[in-house]
Amino acid sequence: MQLSTRGRYAVMAMVDLATRQTLGCECGPVCLAEIAARQKLSQPYLEQLFGKLRRAGLVGSARGPGGGYRLARASDAIAIADIIAAVDEPIHATRCEIGSPGCIEGVDDKGPTRCQTHDLWDELGRQIYLFLQAVTLADVVAGRVLGRAVAVAAEPRQAAD
Repeated sequence: MQLSTRGRYAVMAMVDLATRQTLGCECGPVCLAEIAARQKLSQPYLEQLFGKLRRAGLVGSARGPGGGYRLARASDAIAIADIIAAVDEPIHATRCEIGSPGCIEGVDDKGPTRCQTHDLWDELGRQIYLFLQAVTLADVVAGRVLGRAVAVAAEPRQAAD
């Protein structure tokens, strides 16, 4: 599973912004040129992403000299999954969706059917979403991400007859 640059860049930029605010920077809003330079990202691309982040209520903006962006709420109230969703990044393990070319499906007398591995990939996507929903910007800034993945309790396997 790979997250596209859109989702990764949005998270990187938001972590940068949260870091500036967490460090108690009283310099006011942070301009995208500063974030772009620190993160080695394209400023025009960040402008597109921050428009979406602003519309999603994750950042606020101020225009003019001294303008820029601030988090719209506390960094511990912004989940990484919310950032990814704001930039229209679907959280899927694969393209396996009913009716998509990524789901090798069949057809029976009731219509399209799911491929045999559909539930596997669907559940993996849900696990990724749950993990990213449980991690906030504050967690990333404070370095509280490692060790957060948890094992899913497996059901006992049945012996073959």
